[in-house]
Amino acid sequence: MKQLLVVNIGRTKYADAWELQKQIFSARLAQRIGDVLILTEHDPVFTLGKGADENHLLANTQELNEKKIDMFWIDRGGDVTFHGPGQIVGYPILDLNQHYLDIHRYLRELEEMIIRSLNDYGIDSGREKEFTGVWVKNEKIAALGVKVSKWITMHGFAFNVNTDLTFFDRIIPCGIFHKGITSLQNVLGKTIEIADVHQHLIKHFSNIFSFEVKQISKEQLLSLLHHTEVAVEEN
Repeated sequence: MKQLLVVNIGRTKYADAWELQKQIFSARLAQRIGDVLILTEHDPVFTLGKGADENHLLANTQELNEKKIDMFWIDRGGDVTFHGPGQIVGYPILDLNQHYLDIHRYLRELEEMIIRSLNDYGIDSGREKEFTGVWVKNEKIAALGVKVSKWITMHGFAFNVNTDLTFFDRIIPCGIFHKGITSLQNVLGKTIEIADVHQHLIKHFSNIFSFEVKQISKEQLLSLLHHTEVAVEEN
């Protein structure tokens, strides 16, 4: 089986995690590191994808500054979304050449991972024909937005666990006007341990993509990336 490195980097600023993604992408492209899944929670941030309508961000610059919410235009697909504490954000950096060359299948399998994880908690969820993501009844519980370059993936999924959903009042999430947003906490009526949800996601991700999982620390990942950078320089 292929090996997947899983790294929980804890709570991060969006810019720091984005930079880390780029470093892993470069190492993966050079075939100096295997497939990696980064798990994190972000400080509050609104991100707008390549096709985003800036009018879907309702908060103005003054409000963003006052509430200390970052904002980034980024290179994934999709519209505007929110990341913040209590939300699991996953960044798979996979070489799809080692799996299959099908972006739509990749998106469906990310959705499947979350659907199976929700089922572990006794929650029925599914897909909407017109939209990406995972839905509980008429409310989105997980959003997807990816970039694939030379068949290597970046960005990924955001799964609302204990997320403060009032942040979503300041955007039109993913440009969808007529549907709501929910969280695992909201559906179950109690706070959920993030670490427990991690394990469900890792289990289903590894099963769907046929991975053997190796969990490593952020420090081990950085050391590995440092060695790959040295190797590139020596060549």
